[in-house]
Amino acid sequence: MIQSKNNSEHYTWGNGCDSWVLNNSQNLSVKQEKMPAGTAEKMHFHARAEQVFYILKGEAVLYVNNEKFLVRTGESISIQPELEHFISNESQDDLEFLVISSPSTNNDRTEIEK
Repeated sequence: MIQSKNNSEHYTWGNGCDSWVLNNSQNLSVKQEKMPAGTAEKMHFHARAEQVFYILKGEAVLYVNNEKFLVRTGESISIQPELEHFISNESQDDLEFLVISSPSTNNDRTEIEK
């Protein structure tokens, strides 16, 4: 089945962020996400899932184990299991990206209080 933002499950998270679920099986999750300027998710880690963030539009800042990475349109970054991380939009424009997780992050997310 062909998936897009138009026919996929949608939910909101954080402060006005959007997520469209393009695939959600036990072994693979693919989500298209949109973050307004100045938004960020909470620091967390996944015990089992490896993730790839691919930037479709804008500039993302990813914090991974206290290191800061700037990831631009057309670039990606891989996050291995158990690495503490979060994505942030520190620009003045919307950020759009794919987050691909294997296996799925369902029931595999631990938030970290900082």
